[in-house]
Amino acid sequence: MLRFWRATLNTRNGLAFAIRSEQAFREELAALGLALPLAWLIGASPMRRVELIAAVVLVLIIELLNTAIEKLADRLTTDPDPQIGRVKDMGSAAVGVALVMAGLFWLFAIAERMGLI
Repeated sequence: MLRFWRATLNTRNGLAFAIRSEQAFREELAALGLALPLAWLIGASPMRRVELIAAVVLVLIIELLNTAIEKLADRLTTDPDPQIGRVKDMGSAAVGVALVMAGLFWLFAIAERMGLI
């Protein structure tokens, strides 16, 4: 039980730090706030609603991992390093791919709701 409590505190601390320090995370959190009610309007089925919300949550998860990579890389060295730059670029690319995927899910659901597909 103590391990569970500590893990819960670590989770809270990580989320609080991300909210305080990362503008992108705050924006994506706002997108989740919009996605929750919109998924009920747009999703044609309960499963589609879950998928729409899950796509946005996945973006948040990847943003957290990208932030962790960037913070760790910055802690290792503040000097320009091509390899660290590539690692940070790959983390950013992961966020970008997740955003595109989430956008496509939402566009598909909108097209489905409008009867286009």
